[in-house]
Amino acid sequence: MTPPDATAAWFDDTFASAPLMAILRGMGRERSLALAATAWDLGIDNVEVPLQTPDDEEALRAVCAAGAERGRIVCAGTIIDPAQVPVAVAAGARYLVSPGLDPAVVAAARAHGIPILPGVATPSEVQLAVSLGLRWLKAFPATWLTPAWFRVIRGPFPDVRFVATGGLDAGNVADYLDAGVRVAAVGSALEDSSQLPRLAALLSPAA
Repeated sequence: MTPPDATAAWFDDTFASAPLMAILRGMGRERSLALAATAWDLGIDNVEVPLQTPDDEEALRAVCAAGAERGRIVCAGTIIDPAQVPVAVAAGARYLVSPGLDPAVVAAARAHGIPILPGVATPSEVQLAVSLGLRWLKAFPATWLTPAWFRVIRGPFPDVRFVATGGLDAGNVADYLDAGVRVAAVGSALEDSSQLPRLAALLSPAA
């Protein structure tokens, strides 16, 4: 088995400040900037901009620049092809996120010196990721997996840390954090003013 990737410690530090991250999918430049600011003001330090279209690339560049000014970390999501890796790096992304686990994409990320958070949804995928030296993984889609999955998967893989994404908002995110998820991702919830106080409460030191 491959020794743990050195990026595990980097992710430990990156996600230490808050149990939430934001995903801004297909929102365009201006809307992405506005929602990134909402997330940062709320106390969410990590923002993901999925990279699927030329408009997404423009939004990613803008949010990365804004994040750098505020000392916040921005990543590129939906990385499913090795060719996307240099594009994300050039845009200023600090790490990559994939919906699935592709060893070729993982290898490309390592070749470019950028951390990657690949997606998993089965024990076999988690085991493969561990064999590649990965210790931080994205679990997707979280609402399909349910909180119970995270409680059970910790048995055989106690050292793996999960970021849960897919269908989470202020109404269910606490269930996933209580189940052992280290970080939970929200998206459209940031545009719902009724959810913001509940998300803020999860980010408070008392929580």
